[in-house]
Amino acid sequence: MKYFVDENSIVREIWGKGDTILFIFAGASAEFALNKAVDWLYFTGRLPKDPLGRLFSTVSYAREIVFAEKHAALKAIDRINSIHASVEAEREKSIPDWAYRDVLFMLIDYSIRSFEILERKLKLSEKTEVFYVFWRVGKRMNLKGLPENFEEFEAMRQSHLEEDLIYGAYTKNLYKQYRKHLGLVRYRLLLETQSLITPLRVRRYLNLRNFSFLKPVLPAYKISRSIKLDGLLKSLILPSEYKAEIKSLDMKSA
Repeated sequence: MKYFVDENSIVREIWGKGDTILFIFAGASAEFALNKAVDWLYFTGRLPKDPLGRLFSTVSYAREIVFAEKHAALKAIDRINSIHASVEAEREKSIPDWAYRDVLFMLIDYSIRSFEILERKLKLSEKTEVFYVFWRVGKRMNLKGLPENFEEFEAMRQSHLEEDLIYGAYTKNLYKQYRKHLGLVRYRLLLETQSLITPLRVRRYLNLRNFSFLKPVLPAYKISRSIKLDGLLKSLILPSEYKAEIKSLDMKSA
């Protein structure tokens, strides 16, 4: 059987672990809130109504692509395109290509950042592999102006951070929703994670510290994984109604 992502790929290792996924989406939740195209996420009303539900929905799509057989993965990407097309038709306006690229760039960058924080530094070849997997997703989505290699991606990623972010009314509202749905303690934990994983420019827009109190705690957390206590910790991080979703984060199959 031929898979969309090779069975021995570093991308499967990154997306097969619940803690790296949670870090990816902690970073993406910060950047989504700042993106100039965030109004598209508000158009259907689903994101502000249930930000955690949308997180797990996005996770399920990404994991389906990463772990699925090639034909099934391509169908999943086409399904994403179809969903976006219906939203565009309803709004009578097209989502700009740069907004799609920004989402791909987030997935690439935060996949690398989360693994390096929680596991080890990645080799350039491994970073390139992460880039190439999501590049193929972008190609299947018929996106224009994609970088052709990892070096180009790094330059375009920096340009995105400088040009496509703004702190506005949607940012303020989305963070209000994060706090409402997470509760104060979990919300503070989200902010600490964002301080740890986001690029400097994102931290400045959101007035996040350059130092996270999670950093000195990480060695203890890594020990908890070795004695199988990390599942308990994850259940404390997210609300109880998401128990099934939390448990599924560590499943390394489609």
